[in-house]
Amino acid sequence: MSIEDIVLRHSGRGMDILRPHLPPDFIEQTADKLLALERKNILLTTGFYVAGYAETDGPPGTLFLAKALQALGFSPLILTDSFCRGFFEESGIPIRYLEKGFDAKAILADYAPVCLISIERCGENIQNDYANMRDVSIAEHTVEIDKLFDEALRQGVYTIGIGDGGNEIGMGNVKDIITTDLSLTPCRTEVTDLLIASVSNWGAYGLTAALSVKTGTNLFDDYKTVDDYIKYIVSKGSVDGVNKTHVPTVDGYEPAVEQEIVDRLNAYIKSHI
Repeated sequence: MSIEDIVLRHSGRGMDILRPHLPPDFIEQTADKLLALERKNILLTTGFYVAGYAETDGPPGTLFLAKALQALGFSPLILTDSFCRGFFEESGIPIRYLEKGFDAKAILADYAPVCLISIERCGENIQNDYANMRDVSIAEHTVEIDKLFDEALRQGVYTIGIGDGGNEIGMGNVKDIITTDLSLTPCRTEVTDLLIASVSNWGAYGLTAALSVKTGTNLFDDYKTVDDYIKYIVSKGSVDGVNKTHVPTVDGYEPAVEQEIVDRLNAYIKSHI
């Protein structure tokens, strides 16, 4: 079973339909490209607005991937908005909160990143709106961080998008397939490499696992650490994006399913290093 097989288990949003349109080892290929980069700044973004809060999908994947990148010698910086305030401060990973109207060119000039990574971040769709999976507009509550990815792509900066539905940054790579085969309104924002997973966190965990295998060092954490962090962000206001309640679950999946994925990835790492 590959890393891609693991993170696409329990797929209920059509990611199995998108999979044939990506390389079979899309996570492995992305890990190779990351490791080939200069050890400089990498900007990560997350935070998807749900019913007044940021959902639990995205921040965990962002944190554990950022920690892995830091261990590899990169300088990660998390960019998000005020709905994620308090989620990352104790991690030691630098964070910057952006507001509507920020200058994308100035951000790129300030940090000169070698890569941008989005994990479960809403992007503008083909109808020029920011919408959730129920096709309800959340534009009023969404800082346009997708514009940073547009500018980075124009400048030739390597970009990665991780998503699980169709409305996230990066899904512009397969927008035609999403429109025709999933009957959804896709995000228009394209990236260099798109990673899909049943849950976006799992895609970030999978990338962390691939980096671990390729460097011979386990850069991931165990399930208890992951679960503790999910409980921590819920205590800070985060909600499950499916049931919109302050419970330590992600996308409506039971904790046992989250544990299965984390344990499978850790077992994969241990069997390959």
